[in-house]
Amino acid sequence: RAFWREANRSPFSFLNSIQHVYGAQHPPFDPLLHGTLLKATPKVPTTPVKARRTSTFQEFESNTSDAWDASEDDDELLAMAAESLNTEVVMETANRVLRNHSQRQERRRPPEPPAVPSGDLRLVKSVSESHTSCPAEELRKLSWSGIPKSVRPITWKLLSGYLPANVERRPATLQRKQKEYFAFIEHYYDSRHDDAHQDTYRQVGACPSLHIFERILFIWAIRHPASGYVQGINDLVTPFFVVFMCEHIAWQAARGHPSGALCDRAATLDWCFPPDNYTFAQPGIQMKVKMLEELVSRIDEQVHRHLEQHEVRYLQFAFRWMNNLLMREVPLHCTIRLWDTYQSEPEGFSHFHLYVCAAFLGRWRKEILEERDFQELLLFLQNLPTAHWGDEDISLLLAEAYRLKFAFADAPNHYKK
Repeated sequence: RAFWREANRSPFSFLNSIQHVYGAQHPPFDPLLHGTLLKATPKVPTTPVKARRTSTFQEFESNTSDAWDASEDDDELLAMAAESLNTEVVMETANRVLRNHSQRQERRRPPEPPAVPSGDLRLVKSVSESHTSCPAEELRKLSWSGIPKSVRPITWKLLSGYLPANVERRPATLQRKQKEYFAFIEHYYDSRHDDAHQDTYRQVGACPSLHIFERILFIWAIRHPASGYVQGINDLVTPFFVVFMCEHIAWQAARGHPSGALCDRAATLDWCFPPDNYTFAQPGIQMKVKMLEELVSRIDEQVHRHLEQHEVRYLQFAFRWMNNLLMREVPLHCTIRLWDTYQSEPEGFSHFHLYVCAAFLGRWRKEILEERDFQELLLFLQNLPTAHWGDEDISLLLAEAYRLKFAFADAPNHYKK
């Protein structure tokens, strides 16, 4: 179905990869009526069985490194985020791009906006009108199938609890939370050079990022000592940065660089950062991987046995899926679409993500069963061909995950051995 899109796209070139929204139906369509939800993919070339001797995990481990660090910089935005940019550079670049974009728009006729489905119209209306307070349950239902780009920033704030549903309470709530964030900076971040915090600061600083990322990650790690800073957690700031910077650019275009707007986005990033909804300590991640293994063993025993037969352990590929919420497995615009649904789930990110990972593994069932070499099988699982995925692929993935959740979430003994 056609979905609402903005007539004029964002001028920031590094955001061009974010596609227009196509959402899964809510609830997804019945698989009994529509057949297999996950569409087949072209066959990935496999390693002929007779071409070489089958390798083992021990041999592979001694000859190559894990694919954890592979393709970390393949996303244009992440490459940009690795640079140390200050506020003046960001604003100067934004102003120049906005001017160039405006000049191009004046020389060409703007396209007609596409038709908007009624559900998206209700969502746009409910979050755009200042006098409207959309009930939380209704907002989640409307957002599950994807959020229009123009209202995504405010919708994410509402779904994450950063903004109250009551419109009249929002100004006071925003002011209070921004004050609390700046108090965190003074209390936590200004102590980053203290001996007690040196290890944490070195860990955060070891990952190239914008200063705003470093500050948010350090404050979060100090405030959550049980989890602390875990490698890969920095990835999870990026979707929020992209979404809320789009809002910041819109403000800038409409109001001519409002004072303190960039600082307000920093406070928003800190409050909406997802780890409060998800456990990042490694024992928690390992538990999630174990739950995925048990679930797959019940829903597709053939794939599970195939992985066991070739000595592929779930931790070798699914640890990253859990730790990074599939951010390193799919393009950034797909991650943002995925998070529309994650934030619409009543249980938050963690619960539904288990079923998304199970559906994601099932998406490659054919290729997995055709591969009979340990090394090739593991490398395939660590470098899945999703570079050209779009919102339709995410919609199908979410529909299958919803089906699995419906079948197993209320009956966990179905997938426990």
